[in-house]
Amino acid sequence: MKRAEGGAARTSPLSLPGENGLSRRLGLGLMVLYGIGVMIGAGVYVLMGAVAAHAGPWTPLAFVLAGAVAAPTALGYAELSSRIPETAGVAAYVERGLGLRRLALAVGLAIVVSGVISAAAVLRGGVGYLLRLADVPEAAAIACLGVALVLVAGAGVVKSLAMAGLFTLIEVTGLMMVVGAGFAAPPAIDLAGLPPPHWPGLAMAVMLAFFAYLGFEDMVNMAEETRRPERTMPRAILLALTVTAAIYALVAVASLRAVPVADLASSSSPLVLVWQAGFGGSGGILAAIAVVAALNGVLAQILMASRMLFGLGRRSAGLGFLHHVSPRWHTPLRATLLVGGALIAAALTLPVAHLAFWATQVLLTSFVVVNISLIWLKRKEPEAPFSVPVFVPWLGAVMSLMVLAASWGGAG
Repeated sequence: MKRAEGGAARTSPLSLPGENGLSRRLGLGLMVLYGIGVMIGAGVYVLMGAVAAHAGPWTPLAFVLAGAVAAPTALGYAELSSRIPETAGVAAYVERGLGLRRLALAVGLAIVVSGVISAAAVLRGGVGYLLRLADVPEAAAIACLGVALVLVAGAGVVKSLAMAGLFTLIEVTGLMMVVGAGFAAPPAIDLAGLPPPHWPGLAMAVMLAFFAYLGFEDMVNMAEETRRPERTMPRAILLALTVTAAIYALVAVASLRAVPVADLASSSSPLVLVWQAGFGGSGGILAAIAVVAALNGVLAQILMASRMLFGLGRRSAGLGFLHHVSPRWHTPLRATLLVGGALIAAALTLPVAHLAFWATQVLLTSFVVVNISLIWLKRKEPEAPFSVPVFVPWLGAVMSLMVLAASWGGAG
């Protein structure tokens, strides 16, 4: 990887403080916490068992390799966020790289819709965990939590990311407690004498584990609210991905040490089994942490989708009313309210569990398009504040296509 000399001089005017009324107040620490929180969600509490079902005792390796599969696309996003630090993210990258405004708008709107659907699915799942802890009406819980998160997102970007950072610390603390439980439990497997890996199963496990890293792409939509984005965004993306991979590997090792592979693979709550093996009890605290993880995921999607709409409003007269910043809160309040209302309605009315599959397909397809956009952009404009070798986006496009094909095979 290289940094072009004089790269800062080529920074987009959008990196100037106060542009369009957005408040440029985010630093590296908050962005890294935001990225880790977006990637580590409630899904890891189930995904560990699904990966173990295919990889067996090589589950930790599957998570490490999945991080390696995600890395080329993450590196591509890192370069693009330094070249084009805009809230529109993917839409801006496609327009600048391929010169196709209509495709850029279509991709941006598709990402917004997929984000709303994903947030609705996560919100409903989080409420499901909440109902294990408290006897409350499901619809009322969805509406109240949704409204509360929209208010947080609209009240200021520092407040939003500070809360997201707190949620992330709670999530990570919970997973570290699971790691502690795993190493406190009597060993269920000899990790020093593992059989050779079953390569087809390991390959499928890597594809499944890849989904545990989705979220790094949301970080780029905060670029116009980040200080020195041409420097901060690439560092934040790479640090968040690295820390997340390390956490997943630790949790996987602890899980395999404490619980037989067959039990992990057959359980709908595999990390609860790890907790019980080490500390006993019901593991109810993990349900509470899963609620926090779900709320963090919903908040992240609200932030991403509202910033995307704000950026699209700059490009489309029909969406121009969304390119507006609250003079009091310095956030894209109209876009935030629109996204929040849509996700609450979706969580209450739509079959989001089914639609979440299609939302993921949109995201994986966007990875392919973004990598291709970077390939063309590097040909037109070789210099960049942060640059990766040209083979990296090629590798990212191929790997994203492979995961997309594998997800269709799994659905079939």
